[in-house]
Amino acid sequence: MNRTERLTAILDILAADGQVEVDEIVEKLGVSPATARRDLDSLANERLLTRTRGGATSGSVSYDLPGRYNRDDFAHEKQAIALAASALIPKGAVIGLCGGTTSTALAQVLATREDLMEASNRPTLTVVTNAINIAAQLAIRPNFKIMVTGGIVNPRSYELVGPYADSILQRVALDFAFIGVNGIEPGAAPTINDEGEASVNSRMARRASEAFILADSSKIGRRAFATMDLTNLGNVITDSGITLEQLRAFEDAGTKVIVAPPA
Repeated sequence: MNRTERLTAILDILAADGQVEVDEIVEKLGVSPATARRDLDSLANERLLTRTRGGATSGSVSYDLPGRYNRDDFAHEKQAIALAASALIPKGAVIGLCGGTTSTALAQVLATREDLMEASNRPTLTVVTNAINIAAQLAIRPNFKIMVTGGIVNPRSYELVGPYADSILQRVALDFAFIGVNGIEPGAAPTINDEGEASVNSRMARRASEAFILADSSKIGRRAFATMDLTNLGNVITDSGITLEQLRAFEDAGTKVIVAPPA
């Protein structure tokens, strides 16, 4: 486990429990107490936690996720997908991030990437997002340029939707877009529970040179209410739970699938 993965794992523990001890990090991550303390100090310096005697708490973290984001049966799979997606993003890129638990996991990984924290007179990463929790999460990164689309807040997902979001997205050009979904099927457009989010996600995908659907394997074969306006999936990043039959079906439909190794 490299440093970025460790820092992300520590933040995951904090998101679930609200606090973490050095001994817990040593036991769960298999590192020395000195390494655990250095990691906590690093996260405290970045204002992502508050150090305590023997550990840390999330009391002063500058953002707070909706409760459902912290109760995810597929958190490990989404963490693996986030790490695979992060590996595709070079320093200095302009990316689009929609809302959702997997996109939030990707934002957290990006927030702890060492190369993006290096001093620079230009943004090391530009993020366009319609998710207010992701914007708040990344706004404290001094090297990141954050653009929020505007729109009406969907209280169930913390995403901004509506014509104002569409208007902003028409005026940007993205290197990559990372889109979360509620259902994907080979040869069919991805689907989302909310029609407003489907519209914004479709627009974001079309504004990118390359778009990636982020979907853990539980989403494969599922269909939600609203269809995204995309003729094909293009690229999908999923976890190792995808079956060989499903993988072949996507490939036969012309979809490139990246299978993330377990985190």
